[in-house]
Parts: sequence; structure tokens; C-alpha cells
Amino acid sequence: MMKGFLLLSLVLVFRCDGAAVIDVGLAEETLNDRPIIGVLAQEQSFYLHSKFPEENYTSYIAASYVKDVEAAGARVVPIMIGRDRTYYEQLLRKLNGVLLPGGATYFNQSLGYADAGQHIFEIAQELNQRGDYFPVFGTCLGFELLVVLASGRGKVENRARCYSYTNMPLEFTDDFKDSKMFKPASNHVVDTLSKYNVTVNAHQFCILDENMKAHNLTRDWRVTSHSHDEFGLRFIASLEHKRYPFYGVQFHPEKSSFEWKLSKKYPHSKRPSK
Repeated sequence: MMKGFLLLSLVLVFRCDGAAVIDVGLAEETLNDRPIIGVLAQEQSFYLHSKFPEENYTSYIAASYVKDVEAAGARVVPIMIGRDRTYYEQLLRKLNGVLLPGGATYFNQSLGYADAGQHIFEIAQELNQRGDYFPVFGTCLGFELLVVLASGRGKVENRARCYSYTNMPLEFTDDFKDSKMFKPASNHVVDTLSKYNVTVNAHQFCILDENMKAHNLTRDWRVTSHSHDEFGLRFIASLEHKRYPFYGVQFHPEKSSFEWKLSKKYPHSKRPSK
């Protein structure tokens, strides 16, 4: 069920005319019009670095995000960190959208995930202002980055501390069906998301309604659902920009379909627990 919802979301978010590529082989020529989606890399966390102490890895992209986008019918291009503005401008002109993945890195590291995300966020706005439909989807850390960037990056980040490492349902806002993300969702999907523990949460920061109000973001962003962390703190679980095709979810849809570590207890069943 979660897989079906995620694929629906990605198809809607990244709906656009894909770059035209002609495959020429022994068979007849075919037009490959699937969208090309960039997935942003990020610095290795201390935990990951401890797993590969001998290798000189400087960045990574989790395979589950790549599989998730490909399962939705798109092709994936990695977006590197630590590049100048020109690199992102040239690359985004060849893409149909960007996914900002979740992870475990900081926003104050020079030439890292957040700096690259800021270039992408600003260039995507420029593209949309020129009439080029260019969606950006943020998951967990990427969701938080969207809000921090919209707030204006500073020494004090516009997000709050929380502790959420469980599967839970969504608490939809009264007008969530007016949103671009959830308007086409079937009653069955909405019922599953709102009654069962199907959204995977794994985050130590979150965005509160107070964060949105403090930086006047409610004028441009629509909150569509909330959840509660282990201490009862109510945080925003999903939102979208009212003008641009920018979307964010605090939970991890990709884990339900493509991450199967038994100790994590990610929901995979069509009949998840309440």
C-alpha cells in the first residue's frame, strides 16, 4: 500500500515531459520519454565512515532512493556536492526534477549537502518563474532543508529538536484534499495513511507549525499533515509550496519498499498494524 502511494506521489510530483532519447539498436528506434530525476548526494555520516574506514569515500546516495525513483518510472542522475553554481545550473537544465534525500549530515558544512541544496532550491525557483515546470521533492532531511532554505539560512536554523523513530499514521489537516499531493489519493489510500502505522520516521529534528509562522512561511506553504514524536511533540509530516511544485515529507516512503533490515521493523505489509 505504501509503495502504491509513493509511486503515485512521485509520478504526480515529477510529471513532466522527459528528455527525448532515441535508443538505436538492432531493433527499431524507440523514444525514451521517461523523466530524468537528479538525486542529491551528501557527506558520509560518522556512522557510515566507521563502516568503511579504509575507503576514501567523501559522499554517497542511498540505493533505496534510486530504486524508489526508478520504480516510479523515471531515470536517475546523481548530483554531486562541493561544486560551483555553474555545475548546478548546467545540470538542472538537463533534468526534469530533483529529489533531496534524507540522511544524517549537517547544514553548516561548507560546500556540502546544504550548500548544494541551496543552489538547487534557488535555480529551481528561477526555472519555474520562467515557465519551466521543475519539481523538487524533499524527504526527511531534505524536507527540513526546504524549510530552512525558505526561511533564509542563518546561524540559528529554523527547525526544532525532536525524537521520532517509530512507524505511525498521518494526522491530515482539514483541507489536505485541496493539496496537489493528496487531491488524487483514493479514499483507500487516505484511510490507510490516517489509521495505520505506515509512515517510517527516523529523525532528531523536525519542523513545527511555530517554525512556519516565525518566518511567515504559511503564506507560501501549505501544511497537509502532522505526526507526534515519542514525547508527544506535534510536528509537520508533509507540506507543499502553494506556487512552485516543491513538496516535502518528514517520513521515509522509500524504506517501506526498498529497505528490509529486520531490526528496523519497517512496514511492508498490505495490512499494517494500527
